[in-house]
Amino acid sequence: MIDVTYIKIRWLPYFVCGFFLALTVFSQDLIQDDRQLTFTGKRSGEGYYSSDGNLIVFQSESEKTNPFYQIYLLDLRTGETDLISTGTGKSTCAWIHPNQKQVLFSSTHLDESSLDLQREEIEKRESGKVRKYSWDYDKNYDIFSKNLLSGKIERLTNSIGYDAEASYSPDGQKILFSSNRHVYNSHLSPSLRKELETNPSSFNELYVMDSNGENIQRLTKAKGYDGGPFFNSDGDEICWRRFSPSGHTAEIFSMNLDELKPKQLTKLDSMSWAPFFHPSNQYLIFSTNIHGFGNFELYIVDKDGKKDPIRVTERDGFDGLPTFPPDGRTISWTSNKTPSGNSQIFTATWNHDLALSKLGIFDKHKNPKFSHSFSDHSNDITESDTKQLIEYLASENLAGRATGSEGMKVASKFVSERFKNAGLQPFEEDNWFQTFTFVKTVEIAKSSSMRILLKDDENINLKMQNQWNPLPFSEDGKINAELLYFAGYGIRTNPKIDSFDYDSYAHLDVKDKWVVVLDGMPGYWKESIKSKLRYKSTFLRKSTTARDLGAKGIIIIQSEKGLLKNYSFANSMANNAISLAAFQLNFETAEKIFKINERSLAETIKNLNASDGMMGFQLKNTLLTGSINVLKEKSPGRNTLGWLRASNKSNSEKFIVIGAHLDHIGRGRRSSRAKKSQAGMIHPGADDNASGIAALIEIAQFLADLKRKGILKFKHDILFAAWSGEEIGLIGSNHFVKEVFDQNIISYLNMDMIGRMNKQMTLHGIGSSNAWRRIVQKSNVPVGLSLNLQEDSHIPTDTTSFISRNVPIISAFSGLHEDYHSPTDTADKINHTGVSKCAKLFARILISISNEDPIDFVPQSPPKQSVSKLKAYLGTIPNYSQTDSKGVLLNGVAKGGPADLAGLKEDDLIVELNGKLIENIYDYTDAISTLTPNVASKISIVRKGKKIKSTITPKGR
Repeated sequence: MIDVTYIKIRWLPYFVCGFFLALTVFSQDLIQDDRQLTFTGKRSGEGYYSSDGNLIVFQSESEKTNPFYQIYLLDLRTGETDLISTGTGKSTCAWIHPNQKQVLFSSTHLDESSLDLQREEIEKRESGKVRKYSWDYDKNYDIFSKNLLSGKIERLTNSIGYDAEASYSPDGQKILFSSNRHVYNSHLSPSLRKELETNPSSFNELYVMDSNGENIQRLTKAKGYDGGPFFNSDGDEICWRRFSPSGHTAEIFSMNLDELKPKQLTKLDSMSWAPFFHPSNQYLIFSTNIHGFGNFELYIVDKDGKKDPIRVTERDGFDGLPTFPPDGRTISWTSNKTPSGNSQIFTATWNHDLALSKLGIFDKHKNPKFSHSFSDHSNDITESDTKQLIEYLASENLAGRATGSEGMKVASKFVSERFKNAGLQPFEEDNWFQTFTFVKTVEIAKSSSMRILLKDDENINLKMQNQWNPLPFSEDGKINAELLYFAGYGIRTNPKIDSFDYDSYAHLDVKDKWVVVLDGMPGYWKESIKSKLRYKSTFLRKSTTARDLGAKGIIIIQSEKGLLKNYSFANSMANNAISLAAFQLNFETAEKIFKINERSLAETIKNLNASDGMMGFQLKNTLLTGSINVLKEKSPGRNTLGWLRASNKSNSEKFIVIGAHLDHIGRGRRSSRAKKSQAGMIHPGADDNASGIAALIEIAQFLADLKRKGILKFKHDILFAAWSGEEIGLIGSNHFVKEVFDQNIISYLNMDMIGRMNKQMTLHGIGSSNAWRRIVQKSNVPVGLSLNLQEDSHIPTDTTSFISRNVPIISAFSGLHEDYHSPTDTADKINHTGVSKCAKLFARILISISNEDPIDFVPQSPPKQSVSKLKAYLGTIPNYSQTDSKGVLLNGVAKGGPADLAGLKEDDLIVELNGKLIENIYDYTDAISTLTPNVASKISIVRKGKKIKSTITPKGR
């Protein structure tokens, strides 16, 4: 190891040096106000930003005794520049660790011949016999890390071969790099040995390793140079340049690190290289010489490579190696547009919105901003602070914070910045985020198709979304529907439960057949009956009814003429597939089937709407063939977590969690209550739940400040959590408890919709511990908040993830309102007095329980006054996280409840109940409605891959 002290280079600050007036013409102002950033050295380039955007690390030929590149760190606030590398040998490709305490770079300084090579190069340059500039893929390059505090340099790779072009992942845990190390340990033919001597870069591949140099993994195995790799801002994808085997052309590639399948983004048949992700991850910037061998220009391309690349710069010469800072508002790149013609680093303002617009991915969705500054934000809990926070979180810039969306990513980054500024510590080392996956969208593949063959030799290829449309809960696969049976409206009722007798399947056997039904309900039904049985008329319920009768598939006919009405593939349906093929037909297409059977569809509908006297019948002479391919796109989400440690020396054994969900429903999900005129509008979620997050941030700042001043001393660590995925099934908080739960959580405090307090603030969960009333009342004395204390701990929010694991909970809630899940839940309607008082109360509660021994847990059954129409109670706690298995996964069971007594456990998958097939939560609810309190019923579960049959005796509600 070499301990090298910083060498200060007193370059003039860049903001004093004056600006070189560039002759570059930029593409419609994508770049504005460009200026030269570096001036010293024969050449400078490859500038990469720190995680806060205040530093740039770059390479420059600036040492008098060394003609090769060395690594320097430029402070953009002061203009001071420090030498990072040793000053000996060749150095290149640096990157600043996210914690800004280390710098990564590659160097040959350990090569014993380094000084000789330096002297030889100087002599060549002085003689004027220097060859044309080209990069040297020296096999003595290794990767090093320098500690900026101690100056100590650590060697991370130690292998013959070119190890360089390295960068850290956003969490600082991984290093991505390019290397030809494998070829030096291989037996080569004479021709390959010669190629290695003349063109060593052709063997370069991409590698990834841990930040300490361990666990090296090779990522690519293609002929031709793979190099210049970078992570995106989420760390789940990488980009790089891949040269053709001849080395004459290069294209831009990307790859998802879970799939490891290279994706080509450009096909320009030129030298396209140096790609870099914009922090939004919506597009990349790169350099290409498509306009001439020596004329490199900057271009942008969308992240999937589906759009034509857009030109950014327009000048003769070299413009390349572009990079963005974390906020995405500026750009830096290397250019030779200097008086001497030698390359230096330039910077400019970047027009992100225009870039999106030019790429055709901006549309009507306003893009999130990448940072936000607050003025006069105090460490006390104040109404003005909560106002600023809520206004930002509920702004159009965050577009409703849907899980996995760009707006949500910006919001979570914002919260992590507030945690960091408050003085919290990251959840894991230097990582503020805990990631999970969820099903983001459900789409029908374009390869899905449908054809009707009629007896009269008429052959019709149907147009999807016009004449036919698969249903999102349909089973995948090929369609071969020949045995068709019409079953009216496809509705069956249970007279004992529904107090109404109706059966579309009377005397009709549809086992192993295809069922054809109408949408809607019989016209002669009274409105009171329609209102009561509306659920039974849904597409999903009609389909599960057909499934339970053994049908192979179902075809739902649109009873009105014209093209099919759009059936939304809502995200909430993503986990509710059933074992049945299901699709729609429009009226005119279905009419052809009826006509060839000498029937009239219009007359059939008329008769069914007049009375229930019509029996089902077979539809012959027809064959429908095709396929339904349902695509589920999985996407990452992330919780944002920060620690307030009880001690700076070590972590406490037990800890408290306080949280609020950060996500909302974007532009509307299935749970949206928007009016038709508001369809597609942003749902700001000011109350739900920007209010809770604002309080969370305020509490973190307040308590961290007290600790910093020595006023607050406590026994137990406090974890602050901004959950994601709450709106789609408590996915984030449930993932957290499954990943880290180890019986050490003392209690969980939750804030969900605390922004609309009228007279009182409700606290749920008081009954989960005998200590809550004492602690709450004591803490509220100086706050003076009017409280409505509720014993019930079973509420539909993130507390469910904790109460199911016997953790005492309390949750603050100011009440439902007409703006809930609507575009009208805006920041101007927030009661900031209520939000700030709630934050003050929870801060005092945290102080109290952080200094006590862990409080007790009191198990509870769901309240008897349940609003559910179900008469039977099982005591199961469904896990709404998404799974690929059909059934209902359990998050836990209520202690002493029917499920607990029946032996059911967490992670059991319920697949059958009371003779009913259970494939999703809707099946489960329907099955429970058939149960009778105190009467045993059969239940089947899957546990660790094995099916177990048992009995369960429900209780009455």
